[in-house]
Amino acid sequence: MEVIVLGSAAGGGFPQWNCNAPTSKAAREGAGGAQQRTQASIAVSADGENWLLVNASPDLRQQLLQNRAFWPRQGLRDSPIKAVLLTSAEIDHVAGLLSMRESQPFRLWATSSVLGILAENPIFGALAPDYVERSAFPLGDPIKIAGASGDLGLVIEAFPVPGKVPLFLESRHVGDLAGGVEDTIGLEIRSGAARFHFIPGCARLTPALRERLRGSPLIFFDGTLWSDTELVDLGISAKTGARMGHMSISGADGTMAAFEGLAIGRKVFIHVNTTNPVLDEASLEHAATVAAGWEVAQDGMRISL
Repeated sequence: MEVIVLGSAAGGGFPQWNCNAPTSKAAREGAGGAQQRTQASIAVSADGENWLLVNASPDLRQQLLQNRAFWPRQGLRDSPIKAVLLTSAEIDHVAGLLSMRESQPFRLWATSSVLGILAENPIFGALAPDYVERSAFPLGDPIKIAGASGDLGLVIEAFPVPGKVPLFLESRHVGDLAGGVEDTIGLEIRSGAARFHFIPGCARLTPALRERLRGSPLIFFDGTLWSDTELVDLGISAKTGARMGHMSISGADGTMAAFEGLAIGRKVFIHVNTTNPVLDEASLEHAATVAAGWEVAQDGMRISL
């Protein structure tokens, strides 16, 4: 099984277009070890030819152009992407679908809740049903993923993780932004004996989630913020990480502490915010992350399982 990181940053990318925080400024100016990144998405393949796209980033067109594996191969219209799977309805997970409206067959997978949100918005009607079949999957059951050309040789099991409703739906959920069990999910993706976990957004690591992840060979996990008050301390926002539905990397309640003792083979932070100092490879925070056995995902990273 092959995994390609198409994008590794949180919403807005790195540097975010209007952000002048130290990390973003360094990336924009090409300084130090601050490498630019697009918004988070991965692609997975059992055979290296036919691919499942997990989350469709607003930067999708750029990501596909930068990776030859996703270029058309035959005929006047073609794509190795045979299916797309969404882990939530957040803008940075679904906006790229609008770049896939050019009459190219693929199957779109999501929970019933997320598909319902897409169905409410007529702009997603640009994905003509003659070409794009929408399929719901349940939580907790292994599902074989089919694409436009049949079985992709991948099995996914989706499970709920603590999260938050999409930003554009917060007005519907005043007082309770956690959302339902189908609104934010994690994935175990398998092909034969190979497997890994993908959780780009998570508000906290529950005991049940800890046990589910124990012993995983590889995990991509929410790395949005270094500290819970990162945006507040910078004077950018009044929102904490917890308010945004994300664990922070550091601290007694942070991800690195929560993952201690889980015997995970390879741990990779993804969906990293433009303000997060771990994006600067020369920073003390990046060094601490590496010392704790974690990696920070980069666009173009390729992993074979």
